[in-house]
Amino acid sequence: MMAAMDQHSGWRGELRFDEPMARHCTWRAGGPARRYYRPVDLQDLADFIAGLPEDEPLLWVGQGSNLLIRDGGFDGTVIHATGRLNRIERLDERQLRIECGAYCASIARFAARAGLAGAEFLAGIPGTMGGALAMNAGAFGGETWPLVREVCTLNRRGAFTRRAPGEFGIGYRQVDRPAGEWFVAATLELSRGEAESGRIRGLLDRRAASQPIGLPSCGSVFRNPEGDHAARLIEAAGLKGRRIGAAQVSPKHANFIVNTGDATATEIEALIETVRSEVERRFGVRLESEVHIIGNGGRPR
Repeated sequence: MMAAMDQHSGWRGELRFDEPMARHCTWRAGGPARRYYRPVDLQDLADFIAGLPEDEPLLWVGQGSNLLIRDGGFDGTVIHATGRLNRIERLDERQLRIECGAYCASIARFAARAGLAGAEFLAGIPGTMGGALAMNAGAFGGETWPLVREVCTLNRRGAFTRRAPGEFGIGYRQVDRPAGEWFVAATLELSRGEAESGRIRGLLDRRAASQPIGLPSCGSVFRNPEGDHAARLIEAAGLKGRRIGAAQVSPKHANFIVNTGDATATEIEALIETVRSEVERRFGVRLESEVHIIGNGGRPR
């Protein structure tokens, strides 16, 4: 079964083996993927997916934020959409169709140039459309799904399905979707009129001033508990600057863990658990992580 999978079966993209995932995750840490595929377009992706064994573990990666691959690597196939599945097109006066690999900041800029408002907050999200859909990503008071009018999903058989927002369970940083389906495109509906001309630049400046964007991180590590902020709790617990190896709770923003040099995924995961345990011990609040931690433990390879 594995041998058959390794043979070329009409797909047109790029297949690599034992690909270091530290190259593709914003933490710049983690082990290799057994297989790694970059599709040429959506049809190529569907053809490739349809040829996978039904039990093949599958991981979709966009910009690689909010993702940690353990040092032992991922024993399956990674689909990497960024840089390929990134088309943004205007459908009518108010709607854009966006593929899953398009950067959120690029969407914000495209909308502004098209004379559409409402997507400016996307400039503050360090990820792609696919990831924003999967977790209802938000920034500076805006969220992804209120803009969504339709999505396109892809299943294991390589079949596309158009779905309405009402078919999903959508919450704070969480979207429940049918098992075995992945978001590959979305239609967003925005407001006609000029985007606030300085707002995108202002949001990026605000992000640079408040977040440690000069060091590898995943963005915010923990969800904000109801009525509070994770960063406030972490700072109140005295954890700003706490280190395990080269992983550090950012001195600039307590809800960021940064890689100060050559941090391993093991060190980052251990620091996440240290922060969670200490905040719970001090305040009785168990922080929920926004990070998807995937793969095998063990030593880096």
